[in-house]
Amino acid sequence: MVILDWFILLGTLAFIVLYGVWKNRKNNSIEDYLKGGNESRWWTIGLSVMATQASAITFLSTPGQAYHDGMGFVQFYFGLPLAVVVICLFFIPIYHRLKVYTAYEFLEERFDLRTRTLTAILFLVQRGLAAGITIYAPAIILSVVLGWNLKVLILLIGFVVIFYTLIGGTRAVNVTQKQQMFIIFFGMISAFAFIINSFPADVGFVKALTIAGATGKLDVIDFSFDLNNRYTFWSGITGGLFLALSYFGTDQSQVQRYLSGKSLKESQLGLIMNGFLKVPMQFFILLVGVMVFVFYQFEPAPIHFNPKAVEAIENSTYAGEFKVLETHLGEIQEQKRILLLQPNSIDLKEVARLDNKEREIRSEAKNLIKTAAPEIEVNDKDYVFISFILKYLPQGLIGLLLAVILSAAMSSTASELNALAATTVVDLYKRNRSPQTEQHYVNASKFFTLVWGIIAILFASFGSLVENLIQLVNIIGSIFYGTILGVFVVAIFLKSIKGQAIFYAALVSEAMIIYLFYMDLFSYLWLNVIGTVLTISLGYLLQFALPKKE
Repeated sequence: MVILDWFILLGTLAFIVLYGVWKNRKNNSIEDYLKGGNESRWWTIGLSVMATQASAITFLSTPGQAYHDGMGFVQFYFGLPLAVVVICLFFIPIYHRLKVYTAYEFLEERFDLRTRTLTAILFLVQRGLAAGITIYAPAIILSVVLGWNLKVLILLIGFVVIFYTLIGGTRAVNVTQKQQMFIIFFGMISAFAFIINSFPADVGFVKALTIAGATGKLDVIDFSFDLNNRYTFWSGITGGLFLALSYFGTDQSQVQRYLSGKSLKESQLGLIMNGFLKVPMQFFILLVGVMVFVFYQFEPAPIHFNPKAVEAIENSTYAGEFKVLETHLGEIQEQKRILLLQPNSIDLKEVARLDNKEREIRSEAKNLIKTAAPEIEVNDKDYVFISFILKYLPQGLIGLLLAVILSAAMSSTASELNALAATTVVDLYKRNRSPQTEQHYVNASKFFTLVWGIIAILFASFGSLVENLIQLVNIIGSIFYGTILGVFVVAIFLKSIKGQAIFYAALVSEAMIIYLFYMDLFSYLWLNVIGTVLTISLGYLLQFALPKKE
């Protein structure tokens, strides 16, 4: 990085934070602080909802996911548009009619206080964990690739977000997220244009797609019924649908975005905007990753993208074996490059064969790293895009893309802290003590924003890279979301089930989901469906089995 990159990076982040604080430094009531005074228009809501979901993990992990496995991950989002329609028709009207601050307030009116408290606590646990990951994800990757101190990065990201979220509340989150999304769109489109322009002279976009197709990277839809396959059409429109219903309909970090709308219509339009732009946006980010893959067909790609893993193996007794694999990989890459640059038609079967050989060598390298250094994560998907950015992008664009990654980290973390504070104050603190002044609750919200921010920083400081990060966030959500969604489905659609039955149903369902996840019997996406169905079914059974209260 040069001075220009630092100027663009720091200047962009400083402008976003200072503008957000300056515009939203006065909050005189709890409604102002937690609901932004109900002044948000639909486009602000739509961009804010997108920014909340599009964390740094999205822009670090998704291109790497596509580089290794192709476009199939987009199937994860196939259920989202339908989920958004259901939420707009049934969830949002109830929230607006009751004028709630959190989604869980509705559950006390429908059931009882303990059901409201249980779902609020489930949300706090899973979102508190996720907040730590959204800070940890960019910090660990940037620290490895750039050589920056991990603890300093975690503290920097965490306290910058705490600063403007604590001062400005929901308004500051919404305003800054609008700017962050513009930067994200501009940065990703610029990177995509640069990649296409960097291909050899006779390789255009169409030929790039042909190369990607020959290696299976454009296999978007998988209709197989394999329950162990994480990303299929069926898991997307079932598990993905249930996850999206839970996330956008019951997760306070999302609900709080559209509860700030000027009217019911503004909230609905904002959520619909997100629902129908999210799939194309995710498709585009995956396509960027596929184009990075095509780029590396003409440039030497490292055998492993995590520099720490490579350093560990090179300093071990397995260095010689690793060097042999690197040499073999280089020979295959050169054969493939010569084949792809032929002026006549390309032998696509030979390209696919060489690509399979390359995969085998990379797999052998990972196994060797695991043997030499068991403590180091061998999954290098999260390092693909950032490695490409730093090595090949021009000055200025590097700073912009780093600003994209850190902006995304800040936007999603800000929403999470805002929602965690709102749920803690409204559903636990305010509900269980005598009435206080408006200013008291504003101060309490600021205090809990700070507390949750510190918890997220502590969790991030002791985190570990155990999965492809975008999958890890979704796995955490899938463990809790099914049960929470089941409670809300019963609350809205099944009036015969009462509070006592649904409370115990939720407890049993959550315990069973944690057990099923531990046994690892099938893809995590199915946990959303199972958790929802379990909660509803157990609620029905317990409604008849439990003694009726007078």
